[in-house]
Amino acid sequence: MELRERVEAVRAQIAAAALEVGRDPAEITLEAATKTRDADTVRAAIAAGITVCGENRVQELTQKLDQFAYDGAEVHFIGHLQTNKISKVVGRVDLIESVGSQHLLEGIDAYAAKLDLVQDILLEVNIAAEESKSGFLPQELLSAAEMALKMPHIRLRGVMAIPPVAQHLGDNRKFFHKIRELYVDIIQKMGDNKGNITCLSMGMSQDYADAVREGSTLVRVGTGLFGPRV
Repeated sequence: MELRERVEAVRAQIAAAALEVGRDPAEITLEAATKTRDADTVRAAIAAGITVCGENRVQELTQKLDQFAYDGAEVHFIGHLQTNKISKVVGRVDLIESVGSQHLLEGIDAYAAKLDLVQDILLEVNIAAEESKSGFLPQELLSAAEMALKMPHIRLRGVMAIPPVAQHLGDNRKFFHKIRELYVDIIQKMGDNKGNITCLSMGMSQDYADAVREGSTLVRVGTGLFGPRV
């Protein structure tokens, strides 16, 4: 299939999963995970209807920004962000999805203050407490949200998570369900009367339909759009 056809096919599956549980498909955004994809491929994806691109690596992000690859779309940072790379990301992306520590929160807030801007972020939750992954543990998430909401140069937009690799289709629904509960709990306990907390980023190429069934508002799809990584 051509890229445009793959984009349409993924959107159709998102819509079907949403309608299955009584959701409006318009509530879900398809984000193209563009790790290892060159600038021309990113431009082709945007031409095919992609409105949000997500990058995992700071070096790739900065190269493609310098090439104006993301023109016409939002760009998110979705990979592990080291504190020494904050200056290369803050103020250059629309959303940092992978904020998983107090140290990183404080670093982003401090650098955004230097630039006199407010950086939109998601809090990353390590939903299965995997040692190989970063992120706040589920029991830490509410206090992290409270911390973020007190920072003048950070705007908390929601939650992101990457569940364990599933062995069978449907295995991750229990994790997605738990992530959704944490997300709703934050909104309720934070009294989000400004309506900023609207993003629940979960689901990737292998499980985005189940994530949609469990409440995801943003799915990150790479190989499902572009094929295997080079």
